[in-house]
Amino acid sequence: QVQLVESGGGLVQAGGSLTLSCAASGRTFSSYAMGWFRQAPGKEREFVAAISRGGGRRYYAASVKGRFTISRDNAKNTVYLQMNSLKPEDTAVYYCAAGYSSGDQDASRYDYWGQGTQVTVSS
Repeated sequence: QVQLVESGGGLVQAGGSLTLSCAASGRTFSSYAMGWFRQAPGKEREFVAAISRGGGRRYYAASVKGRFTISRDNAKNTVYLQMNSLKPEDTAVYYCAAGYSSGDQDASRYDYWGQGTQVTVSS
């Protein structure tokens, strides 16, 4: 089992940057593929990015490709989401998730979730 805690959210102007972190408990972090999802008010949770267990494969939603970068540090049990060129439509609660299937864009395939961190992008 793994517990996930996100941090790094906040308020930023359009065009700005933020880096989200997700710290995992337990000694098996490297056994999990990791993903970032987001949910805006009144909308369904959507896939943002995912990374394989070793970090060699990365996957992105079309809406964030070229602007967001997912990475992980297995020695620190942490996964990151670097977000650049932020847009108002990126405003959402961002969640990290752990699962066993690399690159999965289906939220139901992830077994563990953090509590989320709010990202608000002003125009």
